[in-house]
Amino acid sequence: MLLITGLGNPGAQYARNRHNIGFMAVDEIHSRHRFSPWSKKFQGLISEGMIDGEKVLLLKPQTFMNLSGQSVGEAMRFYKLAISDLVVIYDELDLPPAKLRVKAGGSANGHNGIKSIDQHMHGLLNSKEYRRMRLGIGHPGSKDLVHHYVLGDFAKADNEWLDLLFTGIADNLSYLVKKDDNGFMNKLSLVMGGKQDAKAEAPVKAAPKAQSHIRQARQSNTIAPKLPASGPMADMLAKLFGKKDS
Repeated sequence: MLLITGLGNPGAQYARNRHNIGFMAVDEIHSRHRFSPWSKKFQGLISEGMIDGEKVLLLKPQTFMNLSGQSVGEAMRFYKLAISDLVVIYDELDLPPAKLRVKAGGSANGHNGIKSIDQHMHGLLNSKEYRRMRLGIGHPGSKDLVHHYVLGDFAKADNEWLDLLFTGIADNLSYLVKKDDNGFMNKLSLVMGGKQDAKAEAPVKAAPKAQSHIRQARQSNTIAPKLPASGPMADMLAKLFGKKDS
């Protein structure tokens, strides 16, 4: 049995948030496969289905992101699952938009939902070695902007790569069931068609190097001043410096 958990915050006001990309991915899996209707259990919404002959559970914790582990821990203990039976899907600031990575174990990297799950996996062998599917949302550029950014909605322009990503995840779920994470990521790379790195690879023009005041002055001295050819100023300059013979 496999437990696939998507992380997010409950409520319509959060539905399109970048922080809710885990919920969005699990919803796409639910809609594209024959899973049971969502039911309330384990402080979350849960659904059951079959993928390649194996039972799969979908879970969306309804405890809000920071307490996600309460819901996941309850489900894990109830079904007596091993840590290798858990896959968690969530947003990753340190990956460009549309980029995906699957890895067993690792650090929470500041993600409060993952921190909570780590805390509630105590008592399980290799408690932090569950598989983490990180979906890139990009970084706002400053730590001070992160909170507003992750709780902000995806732009309409993001819909194209979001649809591709979610479809690819749902259509290639059998690789996750077989624990073939590399095969899964290779398939997703083909689905995304190389678009996932487009923004990251865009060349950045270096800013012109600032010049010192001394260098600027030296350069200005090499440029001959433009003198008036006629008029009162020209007459005055001719008296001061003398008029050269032609």
